[in-house]
Order: sequence, then structure tokens, then C-alpha cells
Amino acid sequence: MSGTGAGRRVLLQGNEAIVEGALAAGCRLFAGYPITPASEISELMSLRLPAVAGTFIQMEDEIASIGAVIGASLAGVKSLTATSGPGFSLMQENLGFACMAEVPCVIVNVMRGGASTGLPTSPAQGDVMQARWGTHGDHPIIVLAVSSVADSFEITVHAFNLAEKYRVPVIILSDEVVAHTRETFVLPGPDQVEVVDRMRPSVPPQWYKPYADNSRGVPAMAAMGDGYRHHVTGLIHDESGFPTQRGDEINALVRRQFRKITNGFFEIQMTRSFMMEGAQVAVIAYGSVARSAKRAVRMAREQGIDAGLLQLVTLFPFPRKDVDQVLRQCKAVIVPEMNMGQISREVKRVNRRCRIITYNRVDGQLITPEEIFEELGG
Repeated sequence: MSGTGAGRRVLLQGNEAIVEGALAAGCRLFAGYPITPASEISELMSLRLPAVAGTFIQMEDEIASIGAVIGASLAGVKSLTATSGPGFSLMQENLGFACMAEVPCVIVNVMRGGASTGLPTSPAQGDVMQARWGTHGDHPIIVLAVSSVADSFEITVHAFNLAEKYRVPVIILSDEVVAHTRETFVLPGPDQVEVVDRMRPSVPPQWYKPYADNSRGVPAMAAMGDGYRHHVTGLIHDESGFPTQRGDEINALVRRQFRKITNGFFEIQMTRSFMMEGAQVAVIAYGSVARSAKRAVRMAREQGIDAGLLQLVTLFPFPRKDVDQVLRQCKAVIVPEMNMGQISREVKRVNRRCRIITYNRVDGQLITPEEIFEELGG
């Protein structure tokens, strides 16, 4: 295929597809520090961004990386950083700042074995709870998981759109398998990609309040340098952005920050169903394990086992409604993970009437279709 509006078939690895998705979504700044298995993202960004009048900065560490991303976003530029577990740990304090200041940005964590230096070249899914709770305090955040090269493109675009629409950091969890798998897919043309930009102020500068409430709970956001006063702090603040100790203002801020995400559940919480019609046993999986699960479900159906798959694209806010529907439908659910059971705990919290089987692998190897098939009764 060719043409500006048409797609073209390309061969990319997952990390490269994330770059393509970020550029298609309008990302024009990348600040990062090389780390296995995410380094290809920064390498390709260093080549691609200058060609679209964007900015690439290799920072001295991951703390500075997310600081630069936050600063660029405050100046009105869609921004990205990418890392793996050890670097993601270093980003947590500034990630909390971005949550409190409601700064849209996207952070990619290509997961590897841990803790500490762990297994730099092996896949894992051990950063799931860190993505949700790594920074301290009650804070709203969106966490998405990719399972394929096509996912890596599509969900990266969606991550930027959600960040801009809800003024919130969005975390994309990939893993070493997805990051380095090469697949062909149709890369959409520019006219085929929906791009969402943040809501700008519609009032004169003297009336502007950077954290004013509205029906969506998402304040309009002026860019630094556009003539609007915008005080930014990590402290609890009032509608003007200045620190406050008033209980009513504190309560209003925290509840509004959560309300804006709750109001958007219908488009934030994404899952995909595969062969769930009539399923009596199901797999709930995410990331590269969902690929193995899809194959295992096909194998099970060929053997007369009524199996299905619910793939979690959104991990947080946790898609309880879709999970509950599967748990009510099935006699048993298998939750395979490359960790000691981080999402399985969330599944168990939804509905304890269904038999929930955990399958965990933590040796740096992918969970295979055959392993899941065996758990399905094959």
C-alpha cells in the first residue's frame, strides 16, 4: 500500500513500533537513558525525531529523563521516555510529581527479570504493581500492556491520547519478548490515526485557573510561555496551583483527580475477548503471555475443551466489570504470569465464587502455549 492516507505493510520489532506510534500520536520530545531491553526505542527516536522537527535528549540518568519529559509537556510538547525496571524505579518520585501536577506524558517500561539488576536480557512481568503503586500516596494513573508489534503501535497512540485527554501520566508495560519480536503489520497512514490533543484554555489569561474543576474533572491546560500564569508544584494545591492547607480544597483536589479517571472508564478500561462464546474455562492474561494463551485456547478448542481468553490491555484502572463477567460465566479461570501472581490477586478480589488457578514462571523464560494448554486440561 502507498499514499499519505493509506497504510503500508512493514516489518518491525515491538520497540520500533512504539516509536512509530509515538510519532504518529504527535510526540516531539524523547528524553531517556539507554537500558536493556528498551534501548532500541531511544536509538530510533534519536534518528526519527530530528526529521520531524522534534527533540531527542540523552539524559544523565532516568531521574533527569522523566524530569525533562515533564518540563517539555508543561511547555506544550507531547513527550515520551522509555526504560526498564531499574530505571523505572528511579523515576517514581518524578512520576508522583506528574500525577499531582496533572502533567500528560507517556512512560514505557520494557520489563525484564528483577529485582535489582536481575535478568537484563530476559522477559518478566514483575513491574505490574510497581506501575500502579510505585510512587507514594493515593494517585490516579493509567497502565496499559502490549502483547504484539501491532499492539505496540496502536496502544502507544492510545496512550498519548489518554494522557492528553485526562491530563495524567500513562504507563505502557511491554516486556523483552514483545520488544524484540519482529512481525509484519499494516502501519496506518497519517489520515488513519486518531490524535487527541489536550484541552486549551478558552478564557482570557486573567481568568485562567490551571486546576479549575469542570464536568469532566479535567482542567484546561495552558502551555508555559503562552501568556497564562501557571504555578506548578508537587504540593497539594488550590485551583490556582498554589499550595493549600485547607481541608475542603485538599479533599476537592484529590477527589477530582480520581473522578476524571472514573468518568472515563468506558474508554480507558480495554480488554479483548477470544473464543469466549460458550467458554467454560478461560485464561486471563496480558502482555506476551496473552499470545501464548491465544494459541493454547485454539489448541484446547481443537481438543473439544470449551476454552476462551480475556486479554487485559488496561491493567489499571483494573477492568473489574469485564473480569467479573468472565468469572461468572466460567467454572475455572487460569491466570498465567511471569511473576509470582500480581494480577491474579486483582482477579481474586473481583469474584471469589469462581475457581481461580494461578500459573507463575519466574525463571526468565516465556510461559509457553503448551504450559497453558496443560492447565486448561489438555
